[in-house]
Amino acid sequence: MPPRLAAYLTQKTAVIEKALNNYLVFPPDVPQELAEAMRYAVLNGGKRIRPALMLAAAELLRVAEPEILPAACALEIVHSYSLAHDDLPCMDNDDWRRGQPACHKKFSEAIALLTGDTLQAYAYEIIARDCPPESALELIKNLGAASGIYGMAGGQALDLSGAVRTLPELQKMHSRKTGALLKYAVTAPLCLAQADAATRQALRDYADAVGLAFQIKDDILDATGTTEALGKTPGKDAGGNKVTYVTLLGLEKAAELLAAETNKACASAKIFGEENLLLTMAQYLLERKN
Repeated sequence: MPPRLAAYLTQKTAVIEKALNNYLVFPPDVPQELAEAMRYAVLNGGKRIRPALMLAAAELLRVAEPEILPAACALEIVHSYSLAHDDLPCMDNDDWRRGQPACHKKFSEAIALLTGDTLQAYAYEIIARDCPPESALELIKNLGAASGIYGMAGGQALDLSGAVRTLPELQKMHSRKTGALLKYAVTAPLCLAQADAATRQALRDYADAVGLAFQIKDDILDATGTTEALGKTPGKDAGGNKVTYVTLLGLEKAAELLAAETNKACASAKIFGEENLLLTMAQYLLERKN
């Protein structure tokens, strides 16, 4: 990882972790097992790629960090809820997440289900309460679209249907399941920025390419990684007869598509200059090991 990016991620991850910790402190009169499970689901070693992308985009758009940080935390909370649900036996049925027992293994299936439900509701509460009033409604609307039937949940439903068989179908499914929240991460700061049409389009193009590249990389890691490196069980998709970029294209072609989408992302990011955080983060996501 380039030193500048390493320093940036170290700094911003600390900011994000502190904010998430603060958001997940609850009074003693709430159900304590649920509160503990919420903290467990969020504060268990995530890479914080989505909120870091949001803060990087905000910085390039000259949006003040305190204005966008609540939305970045809300996004990570939504992502964490989705993982608690994804690991349930009725979904991907995985006992491990980030190298630790999945939420339903640490607590129970019922508590894991409630954890996801409550985290999702809480994310919208955070935006409504803590983001600038003039942008909160749009941030809420766009997060709902990115996480609901038009986005993550809709993509997951397509994945579970078993009807995805071709490359266009796979790309459509992952543009929703994985790409929609990543696109939200990059484009949410536009609600608070004065940006011209070219900049707005470049960010959307960057987000589309990064979202696709991120999923291709996940599929490659799932096929080649270990439980120790990934923090979860590898080979789950192939073992479940799901179509992935690796099973459909093979490792070599999947790697070529990953490189092509990363190059698209980098080309779009160059609207901010030949060296900038979004460009460097796209290259880092290409090379990541988990």
